[in-house]
Amino acid sequence: MQNIPSVDLLDFLSDDHNKKQKFVNDLGKAYENIGFVALKGHFLNDALVDKLYTQVKDFFDLPTKTKRSYEQDNGGQRGYISFGKESAKGKKEGDLKEFWHFGQYVENNPQLKAEYPENITVKELPEFNSIGKETYKMLEKTGVYVLRALALFLELDEHYFDNYVANGNSILRPIHYPPILEEPKNAVRAAAHGDINLITLLMGAQGKGLQVQNHNGDWIDAMAAPDEIVINVGDMLSRHSNNRLKSTIHRVVNPPKENWGSSRYSIPFFLHPISDMPLNCLENCVDKNHPKQFDDITAGAYLNERLIELGLIPSPKEK
Repeated sequence: MQNIPSVDLLDFLSDDHNKKQKFVNDLGKAYENIGFVALKGHFLNDALVDKLYTQVKDFFDLPTKTKRSYEQDNGGQRGYISFGKESAKGKKEGDLKEFWHFGQYVENNPQLKAEYPENITVKELPEFNSIGKETYKMLEKTGVYVLRALALFLELDEHYFDNYVANGNSILRPIHYPPILEEPKNAVRAAAHGDINLITLLMGAQGKGLQVQNHNGDWIDAMAAPDEIVINVGDMLSRHSNNRLKSTIHRVVNPPKENWGSSRYSIPFFLHPISDMPLNCLENCVDKNHPKQFDDITAGAYLNERLIELGLIPSPKEK
């Protein structure tokens, strides 16, 4: 396999039962085998994407002092996270990136609104937050339909995930990988890792850099067409499906030395459920040939464990 499979969400949305079923099968098989697909037919349009990239580039071009004024003590859940602050699990060196977090826009749920940190408004860029919110909503809508297809693949009710992801703790993360100014000391733009959440929808995989690891341990360039976004399984969905759907290790490698002077931007959307969703292994994914691999845990407790591992919040011992 030289690249990741491509699927079209319009097939799932069509009135043609055969097209819909083929999408379900192709998506599910891809996630069983490598954990990544390239998806066209999503709800983003070119004009919105162009506006977002303009705003993101303008933000990361702001003076460092200005950007750091938006860095708050919220475990990296909202606002700005400065260069090198996040590291992959088991990795001492910080990744060569800075990023921003847009979080959930809670509707009709005061309890969750109180649980999540508030989004942070960038005063210098009047359109930054509104365009970020619009993108967030379109990627969230896309993710809901992908999860509906996966529910059918797992022989669940099509709307099984709907109430878990409505007002979920999802994150839109515009990332800037700045130009590399000197030989990195054992650091890459994003070290090998698996994502925490249910699924990740990634904008900006049109150029080389993102790589996924297949079952043989080989690294494969995950490149999408301009009209596609890359979507991968996260650890929460892998746990919930008893590892039937694979959360594949991936990384963002440093470019060839002649391209060190260039910035790279990518914008993943991490689709999370609400905190009290049980991630217990689904009964129909457990049998004598596939014994239960994971302990019961809620999404909130699991997220907290992983944020400690990433160095974004202190462990109880450090408090």
